[in-house]
Amino acid sequence: MKHRSLALALMAAVLSGPACAETLKIVMESRLGNLDPILSASHQTREHGYLIYDTLFAEDAQGQAQPQMIDEYSVSEDGKTYRFKLREGLAFHDGAPVTAKDAVASIKRWGQRDRMGLAIMKATDSLEAEDDSTFVLKLNTPLGVVIDAFAKPSGVPLFIMPEAAAATPITEAITNYVGSGPFKFVEDEYSPGVKSIYVKNEDYKPRSEEPSGMAGGKVAKVERIERIEIADPLTAVNSLTEGEVDFMQNVPLDLAPLVEGNEEITTAHLDKAGYQYGYRLNFLHPPFDNKLVRQAALYAVGQKEILQAQFGDADNYQACGAIFGCGTTYESDVMADIAIEAQPEKAKALLAEAGYNGETVLLLHVTDNPAMAAVGPVMAQQLRAAGFNVEMQAMDFMTMLSRRASQEAVDKGGWSIFITSWQVPEVSDPVRSYMIVSEGTKGYAGWGDVPAIDQNIQAFLAEPDVAKRKEIAAEIQKIVYEEGIYAPLGQSSRLNAWTNKVDGLIPNGPTVFWNVTKSAEK
Repeated sequence: MKHRSLALALMAAVLSGPACAETLKIVMESRLGNLDPILSASHQTREHGYLIYDTLFAEDAQGQAQPQMIDEYSVSEDGKTYRFKLREGLAFHDGAPVTAKDAVASIKRWGQRDRMGLAIMKATDSLEAEDDSTFVLKLNTPLGVVIDAFAKPSGVPLFIMPEAAAATPITEAITNYVGSGPFKFVEDEYSPGVKSIYVKNEDYKPRSEEPSGMAGGKVAKVERIERIEIADPLTAVNSLTEGEVDFMQNVPLDLAPLVEGNEEITTAHLDKAGYQYGYRLNFLHPPFDNKLVRQAALYAVGQKEILQAQFGDADNYQACGAIFGCGTTYESDVMADIAIEAQPEKAKALLAEAGYNGETVLLLHVTDNPAMAAVGPVMAQQLRAAGFNVEMQAMDFMTMLSRRASQEAVDKGGWSIFITSWQVPEVSDPVRSYMIVSEGTKGYAGWGDVPAIDQNIQAFLAEPDVAKRKEIAAEIQKIVYEEGIYAPLGQSSRLNAWTNKVDGLIPNGPTVFWNVTKSAEK
């Protein structure tokens, strides 16, 4: 009780008084727990990154890559040599100029973590600074994804850091939070789990183009941004309607009437593509070290019941069994029906064939993300109906990220299933998606070892014809379902809300706050 009183007191202090016109107070979907946007693919770490760092390229509203920190670039006729020149006047928050060496070091660190970055670095002969503003990338084989990879807005975006920070081993978190973006991170005022503070970078030089998607001029129009951590959605909604905060990233659908009926509040789905929800199974330990048991789990779990419980009305979601998302270039219906309807009898038959003996299935259930709150309990119920022995452990999202890194057995702090979500563009092709990774214990959490996945990804990278790429993507989807690597749980788009004093929010996947204004009165 004492801890709860302290937490409430801290929140009251942070929220005290109405938000002033120079300060934008925001409440995001879940707490910010990692400040390294290359080490962590968390969306909350990504949003933090976009405030303080800049990128070489960025996607516009049409999804086309546009230069951002880059002034000009060229590609050789054979497609193997890329020469990039930085814009003049770029500077970090400490006043040091941004140089080609900073860009090179940042690309190399990113290339150890991001899916597309890994593919590029694997094909790289050299990456070097030619002078202070120019760097050159030389490949050993042509790749058509370089500029798209540098521009992609999510997964792990290519944020440019000072060379010294980018030299941090990829296994360690950075401790220098100096960027060159439109806002500065105020480290002295950072209070984990309570608040994060950002102030306008007065020396930032935005591009001259109008903002479009993640591209164009990033103009900081408020002096200060206060990110307030409020775990309880109802408290967050009340804070918004009372004018104590200005923006809420994710309003749960059951609380939507409280804001949609308020004339002082604007609501919208800023992220049109939406999220894909899904789950991964742990290949390392029983019971999912058995392929038949993994297949049984996929048949036991059905999207429709989960989506109805989580999002209510069918207008709020889309059932979709496409591994690379519905509405994308590489959408496929190959084996997609396995994910739509729960098939408990089929699951029971597979469990009997596998000789399942009641081994515990430990399901990690995220509780602080309103868009996933009902998924775990319904999934657990479906698995139990098929004959699985399920234990569900509740935790916040950042704790789940830490827990799923464990490769220990369930009884030693490990896990069996984790549920996650990705914005659809993050999983829209075989190179971007982490969800299909199957590279053993050095790969992504789940640790399946299915070499055919990587073989097909390499074929996808080398294939210039889109129609043939679609065939490869469909083959990958087939393998993913057959091996039980991943299964999607459908798609939905979160509801954003903000007071009418706020203007200029840009429709995007990531939530960004450049170009945003706040008036004293509305």
